[in-house]
Amino acid sequence: MNTFAERLKELRIEKGIPQRKFAPLIGYGQQTVSTWECGQNEPTASAIIACAKFFDVTTDYLLGLENDDGSKTRD
Repeated sequence: MNTFAERLKELRIEKGIPQRKFAPLIGYGQQTVSTWECGQNEPTASAIIACAKFFDVTTDYLLGLENDDGSKTRD
């Protein structure tokens, strides 16, 4: 199962946005985003929502509870 860290990094790279540019767009610092992507820290609910809105995905997708097609994961 993909973790939040993996999915966030994947989405950010697909959009071609470096951490230093992405972080302020959602109201956080680059170091904070880095800790999320490395799995060193977990984001708050409001941070997850901000990321989901930015990338136009569901929070369930970011959290690894939903697949690309919207179906629920089985893990």
